[in-house]
Amino acid sequence: MRCTCNEVAAAEGLAQIVPRSPVPIVADIHFHVEMALAALEAGVQGLRLNPGNLRKPEEIKLVASEARDRGVPIRIGVNAGSLHPDIYERFGGATPEALVESARLELAYFEEVGFDDVKISVKASSVATMIAAYRLASETFEHPLHLGVTEAGPLPGGLLKGTAGIATLLAEGIGDTLRYSLTADPVEEARAGRTLLEVLGLRERKGLDLIACPSCGRAEVDVIKVANEAQTALQALNLPIQVAVMGCVVNGPGEARHADLGIAAGKKRGHLFIKGKIVRVVKEDEMVEALVEEAKLIMAEGVEARLAARDQGAEAEAEADRALLLDDRGADVNHASERIEKIRRAPRAKSVLAQLEILQ
Repeated sequence: MRCTCNEVAAAEGLAQIVPRSPVPIVADIHFHVEMALAALEAGVQGLRLNPGNLRKPEEIKLVASEARDRGVPIRIGVNAGSLHPDIYERFGGATPEALVESARLELAYFEEVGFDDVKISVKASSVATMIAAYRLASETFEHPLHLGVTEAGPLPGGLLKGTAGIATLLAEGIGDTLRYSLTADPVEEARAGRTLLEVLGLRERKGLDLIACPSCGRAEVDVIKVANEAQTALQALNLPIQVAVMGCVVNGPGEARHADLGIAAGKKRGHLFIKGKIVRVVKEDEMVEALVEEAKLIMAEGVEARLAARDQGAEAEAEADRALLLDDRGADVNHASERIEKIRRAPRAKSVLAQLEILQ
């Protein structure tokens, strides 16, 4: 957890917080070397220094020496919005090269006093600049990198910008720690970071992962409404489970067969499935309730036990519903076959078909 230390009262507050905190406390130092030294006296487990704000070499080396003696790591927190004027001018702006150079110079001061317990960030509010800067940093430094798109803004735009930058780099194997910089409750930042790591497979899922179809011509229910109700009800359980909400019984169970649990709607009923296998058929207005009940049972008994306890006639009931829906709507509910036939009869049919083959 990072706390600002910008005045004496804040440092005194850290002295109260640190011994009571269940997680490490990092002090964010803005302009005053005195505050960095006070935070170390308060017992913080880490410092974040901005090279653009703390510029005197002797002060930087003093802080590094004190941190070295106490075994406290430091993050060199370069920010595109606060580069040293000399670096900004030399590189013609807050370029990726300028950000990395700022970190390199700061690191050199640390090395002069024998301190290398460092991680580095080169953040920018421009996603493209941030990605390029971290790629260059990964080639330049051997130290851990702390990822982030700074000043990303409020939801939902800030979440998209942060994810675009952080996820791109993590997928390339770049990055060791991260922060979403959102204009929102810090809880949203933590939730976003945790979720991103889970969906990338970099962290074991500890909460709900709800997947749902976007709806189509076959949808038999208001998928958005059911998905939102299911999300609210299941999230309260805080179970590490993947749940699917699908709008039709034709493709739903098959498309979401990887989910631990799911429901597919059809003919005023819901087909409850586990790992793609139908286990129960319930009334439409009982779908969310059935999901919640089955989620609890899966966590208590396990998937195999719940599959063994499935209703014996559920598969037959589900297949009958599926057949009725296909008879009613047809296998080609979006009428793609009719459109293709018209294209084939139209002028320039060969040209159009050739384009279709390329797209396919």
